[in-house]
Amino acid sequence: MSSLSNSFKNKPMIWAVIIVAFTTFARIWFLGSGQLNLVQDEAQYWDWTRNMQLTYYSKGPLIAWIISTWTFVFGNTEFGVRFGSVVGTMLTQIVLFWGMAKLWKRPGAAVWTLIIYNSMPVFLALGILMTTDNPFILCWTCALFSLYSATIPYPPGLERDSNESKTLPFVLIAVFLAIGILAKYTMLGFIGLSILYSLILLKKEGLPSGFLKKLFAALGAGVFIGFLPTLIWNCQNSFVGYKHVLYLIGAEGSKASTLIRFDRVIPYLGEQIGMVSPWWFVFMLIGGCSAIAVVLKKKPKNILGLSNKQSALLAVFFLPVWCFFFIWSFHAKVLGNWAVISYVAGVMLAGLSFDHFWNRRGHLRTIWLLLSIFIFLLLHFQNLVSLPDNLNPTHRLKGWTDLGEQVLKLEYSQFNDPSKVFIMSEQYDMTAALAFYVPGQPRTYCAWIDRRMNQYDLWAGPQDKVGWDSVYVLKDFKESPDRELVKMFKRISPPIHLQTTFRGKPARKFTIFLCYDYNGYWPRDKRLRF
Repeated sequence: MSSLSNSFKNKPMIWAVIIVAFTTFARIWFLGSGQLNLVQDEAQYWDWTRNMQLTYYSKGPLIAWIISTWTFVFGNTEFGVRFGSVVGTMLTQIVLFWGMAKLWKRPGAAVWTLIIYNSMPVFLALGILMTTDNPFILCWTCALFSLYSATIPYPPGLERDSNESKTLPFVLIAVFLAIGILAKYTMLGFIGLSILYSLILLKKEGLPSGFLKKLFAALGAGVFIGFLPTLIWNCQNSFVGYKHVLYLIGAEGSKASTLIRFDRVIPYLGEQIGMVSPWWFVFMLIGGCSAIAVVLKKKPKNILGLSNKQSALLAVFFLPVWCFFFIWSFHAKVLGNWAVISYVAGVMLAGLSFDHFWNRRGHLRTIWLLLSIFIFLLLHFQNLVSLPDNLNPTHRLKGWTDLGEQVLKLEYSQFNDPSKVFIMSEQYDMTAALAFYVPGQPRTYCAWIDRRMNQYDLWAGPQDKVGWDSVYVLKDFKESPDRELVKMFKRISPPIHLQTTFRGKPARKFTIFLCYDYNGYWPRDKRLRF
């Protein structure tokens, strides 16, 4: 195994090409083999592409642009929707390797970082699922290395001040910050972290001349360009997008009334450890504490072999971010993927820690390497593993194709005029999944019944379809329709309980109500929960 480690250091480019090429090919094969239906959020983002806007209720427009690009190439298929995730993950790996191997001169650790990246559940999921975190993480990684490059002045010998900061890295910071905001508002966190990083360097060893001036200009330009589309859209839509974000983080609404609560902390912590796996989480903490010690001057020697600038960068962009979301989980429900921005620096810290601490422990290193390969293969061949439904995290992603076909059959067998039947649900994810998986991919509707607001509420309802019939679909088995649904139709059938299948095996369960003679009433929740 030591010879393999030496090979990583001596031939890093070859190993990087092998890892990136193999994992990219495996992801393309996985998508092409159709092993998982779309996550409902993916279906929603796809549905957005049929009504392109400056931004959307819960996210920026970048995700819709990416999906629209690849569905134009591959069609409105699962492969087309998800192909952008493969491209984004491939580019993220390339940037990680280039930054660590070329910019930081740590080729061995760079290769291990790629291995760890491809065995962390959170990044494995992002390599397959087309969510906003995929392009967001790419932009965050690029901005991170651009910020580091900006601290390196021009080399001596040029006809300019050798301590002057370069201009190109700041241009890149502005570009990646703007694109990242278009993907996800969490990109704004880069502003505060980059300023904190700059202040630490200013105190420890100084900054190139003009650095802070160029940094603030880059940050300002990035925020202006990235936020302009969302600002215009929110001005046109009563700022519902911004209100939604404030509600989610517990700064507005009922969540803001309770300052501290303990019921969500342990589940959040367990979710975070599961997202990166317990062993890599330990290596992240080892590396993070080592980097913090260098910044605080608690240790005279940097055991990871990092410069002060590198230690400060990774320390600032990992532990403070991770701890912020952990502390915030005492106040409000924090979604598991919010802390993913800390794992960009975290995966590099894990790679550096692993490369250092296990350099002479060949047997243990072999176990970790084989475990990483096993985890990667387990995900990409998960259909070959028989797990109980309650233990299989992919179970909820199966059965949607069967549901769509069954809905179409009911339209043609249970209604007099199938051309005058519309499909709806009361949940945005169900509405989106039905839009994608019902053959013909029809326009679907989301009734505002006892839930928070979503993008579908900003689009027209079926009020122009008075006299039409409808297929109403819910998750799981239900026995009776909601009272609001009863108000909408002259008659509603008893519930139809549908057990869907995926490749011959039981999948998700649904309830279908057949609704007759729509009267034009469309429910609206006056509480405006965001």
